[in-house]
Amino acid sequence: MNQWILTLVTFIPAAGAIVLMLLPRNDRLLRWAALLISLIAFAFSIYLPIHMPGMHSGFEFQIDQRWIGHDIHYHLGADGISMWLTLLTTFLVPLSVLVSWKSIHDRVKEFFVLLLILETAMIGVFLALDLFLFYVFWEATLIPMALLIGMYGHERRVYAAVKFFLYTMVASVFMLAAIIWLYVQTSSFDYATLRQWVHDGNASSGALQWLFLGFFIAFAVKVPLFPLHTWLPDAHVEAPTAGSVLLAGVLLKMGTYGLLRFNVGMFPKEAAANAGWINVLAIIGIIYGALVALVQPNLKKLIAYSSVSHLGFVVLGIFTFTQAGTDGAVYQMLNHGVSTGALFMLAGMIYERKHTYEFREYGGLAAPMPVYATFFLIAVLSSVGLPLLNGFVGEFLVLSGAFQDKMIYGILGASGVIWGACYLLWMYQKVFFGPIRREQNKSLRDLDGREQISLWPVAVMVVIMGVISPYWMKTIDPAVAEINRQSQTAVKAARARHAVPAPAKSSIISPAGGQK
Repeated sequence: MNQWILTLVTFIPAAGAIVLMLLPRNDRLLRWAALLISLIAFAFSIYLPIHMPGMHSGFEFQIDQRWIGHDIHYHLGADGISMWLTLLTTFLVPLSVLVSWKSIHDRVKEFFVLLLILETAMIGVFLALDLFLFYVFWEATLIPMALLIGMYGHERRVYAAVKFFLYTMVASVFMLAAIIWLYVQTSSFDYATLRQWVHDGNASSGALQWLFLGFFIAFAVKVPLFPLHTWLPDAHVEAPTAGSVLLAGVLLKMGTYGLLRFNVGMFPKEAAANAGWINVLAIIGIIYGALVALVQPNLKKLIAYSSVSHLGFVVLGIFTFTQAGTDGAVYQMLNHGVSTGALFMLAGMIYERKHTYEFREYGGLAAPMPVYATFFLIAVLSSVGLPLLNGFVGEFLVLSGAFQDKMIYGILGASGVIWGACYLLWMYQKVFFGPIRREQNKSLRDLDGREQISLWPVAVMVVIMGVISPYWMKTIDPAVAEINRQSQTAVKAARARHAVPAPAKSSIISPAGGQK
């Protein structure tokens, strides 16, 4: 089972998509089949944390088979970082099926087929240890997500889908060029082989800098890191609810995962050399995303800009090269997927009732919809970073690492927490408190059983991840330590080169004629 578990987890959704294609166009049957298939994938993924050795930094459950020619391998493996991101993916997809139960009426078969194909591609990105295979999975996420937005989104869905596709595809070309250059030099696509080749100093510093930037551009667009973020609000606002949940919950994490695994893991010296301006962009993203969210008149666009701010924390944590900062960055990837995924699910539920995201159409909804207001409050407080909830752990660790790196990073990053509380609590006030401004809002129905079932898992995870975070950290910590080990050496060397030598002690002649 250890040898085949990653293949099963990765391709059960794709196999399920083929099964859905063969089923008759019975919408009820298709929905139940998609839910069952996604739950089976989640059940198999639970095998990973149960059997992952604690305090082990290497890749487990590896399968390495020759695939194309001699140099391209089907090579999968999971460590304490990729394992949890895989589990986050399989956790969110069944919930995405549930929230799409009634909102998708046309071309139901195609919708769930695309959703399952997307799941396979996302899991493959996190587990691939062959760079050719990694790139195949990376590009494979583009088509189903673009089609989900373009076919099932709102008024400007085609514009948003094309913008999302072009941004990501063009940026990925730079990564492809870097991968091909590495292959030409080494005749290998294997992650461990290429990493060792780079660490051994087999390429010039100039070449490595260009390789670093090639990977960085692809991942920075996917994060999205300021100023490469402009595709994200359009994609979120126009996407169907399930598309927004998976875009915020998983696809953005592909970017931060890539920065950690490849930019920091493969190019530690270049990561250390470029960390200054990257951290500046991350802090700008934290503050800019929060301030823009603060003035949004649209619920979904506010949540979209909150992702720009929250993912800035993740990038900042990664490039502090501290154990606390990087641990917090990985944990915040998971936290953001849970809490922001919940916010987009809740936004979709109110859209099904009101068919608008504009704040002027809301107000006073806590009275007719108390259960909905309760779940929304849990998601908001999680995103704010309330102690004992999951968001607090990740943000605290990131800011701790930022202060260890440079105090100014910690101070400016901490201001983002304050601004985050401002826009999120303001959003909650606008939607749920005050007088009911629209007469039809008095008769809005509260959450039904299916909607509550889709929200209870994220509400429970918000609390569990906030209270027993050491369960996650025992596998995240050694994997992060392995990646940071080389980076910290490079950081120390860089700081030593730029250190100002201490002034020599001078002898001062005292008035009495002696020396001091």
